[in-house]
Amino acid sequence: GFMGGIIGKLFFQFGLTVTAAVLISMFVSFTLDPMLSSVWRDPHTHGTKHGGWVGPLLDWFEALMDRIVELYTKVIGWALAHRKTVLLIALASLFGAFALVTVVGTEFIPEPDLSQLRVRFDTAEGSNLDYTEAKARQVEVALCEFPEVVEIYTSINVGSSLGKNAAAIDLRLTPRAQRSRTQKQLVLLFRERLTRVAGISLKSIVVTSGPNGGQKPIYLSIQGGDFAELKRISAQVTEKLGHIRGLTDIESSLKEAKPTIDVKLNRELTAQAGLSLERIGAALRPLIAGVAATTWKAPDGENYDVRVRLPPGARENAADLGALHFAGSADPATGRPRMIPLAQVAELKETLGPTQINRRALTREIALTAGLAGRPLGDVSAEIKTALKGIALPPGYRFDMYGASRNMAETGAYAVSALLLAVIFIYMVLASQFGSFTQPIAIMSSLPLSLIGVMAALFVTGSTLNMFSIIGIIMLMGLVTKNAILLVDFVNHLRRQGMERTAAIIEAGRVRLRPILMTTFAMIAGMMPLALSFREGSEQRAPMAHAIIGGVITSTLLTLVVVPVVFTYLDDWTTRLKRRWRGEENA
Repeated sequence: GFMGGIIGKLFFQFGLTVTAAVLISMFVSFTLDPMLSSVWRDPHTHGTKHGGWVGPLLDWFEALMDRIVELYTKVIGWALAHRKTVLLIALASLFGAFALVTVVGTEFIPEPDLSQLRVRFDTAEGSNLDYTEAKARQVEVALCEFPEVVEIYTSINVGSSLGKNAAAIDLRLTPRAQRSRTQKQLVLLFRERLTRVAGISLKSIVVTSGPNGGQKPIYLSIQGGDFAELKRISAQVTEKLGHIRGLTDIESSLKEAKPTIDVKLNRELTAQAGLSLERIGAALRPLIAGVAATTWKAPDGENYDVRVRLPPGARENAADLGALHFAGSADPATGRPRMIPLAQVAELKETLGPTQINRRALTREIALTAGLAGRPLGDVSAEIKTALKGIALPPGYRFDMYGASRNMAETGAYAVSALLLAVIFIYMVLASQFGSFTQPIAIMSSLPLSLIGVMAALFVTGSTLNMFSIIGIIMLMGLVTKNAILLVDFVNHLRRQGMERTAAIIEAGRVRLRPILMTTFAMIAGMMPLALSFREGSEQRAPMAHAIIGGVITSTLLTLVVVPVVFTYLDDWTTRLKRRWRGEENA
């Protein structure tokens, strides 16, 4: 369901564009191209030259293509004469591409630059609204020092920032095209500036409408039964997370404890007095918390609840509560209920209690959340898991990762499954079309070669291996095989005409080089607008174009050299098997 929702959203965004492009290209290829070719005058066919300024350019391009073809025929001849060297170079390049994964980094979805941010901060526990508002004004002044900030909206004790000491500030920045600094650079500057504002604790600076829904990408859940033990473990984990580079704004769901009065009933004395836990609790609740007795209509026309409870002087400390009397069992002498003071049947003690208790999967939980700065999610998540392995947990306690980390792991597993299915389907289609079990393997040798360009392109552009670039890799599986199909199909055609294998491969490369380059350049040109991120927020999808462009380039260059070498090896192996099979049949 998760992957279905993501893919559905992607098709909603790109489906119409892709469908329109395919329909237009089909119409041009099958309708306009033959019509225009039938009436387009080719001067070279009539023994004349091109006229105007376009003619010399076309002639120069034709001469350039002829030189490229001649160079390629020499390269492919050398490759067929040094097959082992070519394979070693290809394998070394492939292993180098896999090594680049650790340098490129992985994440779930790139953070888009939408010119909208949310800053969350808290003041000290117990602060009133006036103090929090004064600090919010200071934060606003600090943020307005940056010329990129054009709009500020502050809210206190609203939404996700509940509490008189919690505030959130929504920022709108100038459009990306009008800024010299990116959103990520501004976040680092905002964080550095706000650390100099005294009296606040910065919680997060996140994109309000980003892939994580305005939440931090790191979410670590510590689950167990005893709250004190969870508190001890969370302090130990927080200390370890503080040493991981790239983690910022580490926040715990465990809030500062508030002063409380612990009422511990003596069950035996309570029973003798004719009282019960339910009766005492039901009586204390309206006295301390209050109960809505009626409503009052204010001069502004709004209705407000009127809550009735004890005055502050009668509910401030344990002695005040201990003096409260409750109706117990009837006095045998008078027949009236005896009034029992609470201090007579209970022990009252001033202590500290948790502000809130969170639960997950039917057990208590303390959640640690954190943001990222300067490092991809995959690298930081791996370091977090390594750090957690060094913490010994008591029986019944566990760690669990949620948020973008879990989404990335699930998406990666689904992507690998889709990639394997794509390879299997490609092989089945090629095997049925070529009528061979080995030739599709030669054609599909271009698939891993495309990964070299993918990793190189992501490294050069500063992109990461994320959901969009993985979608680009899956798309490449169907795109890069077309070069090898053009080459191998023409080799088979020439060999059926009686041409020797090496000569057929060289001739096929010479003839098919032009359409291979034309289709490659067309795909690269079609992906350039997305790769250059002209629209605001489109840099989130740019890694898909980077992956496709890099994969197409390297697969084209290496396919023209490596695929013929692999084809010759498989052809030799198939010939030996046929000879052995025929020899056994004759024997």
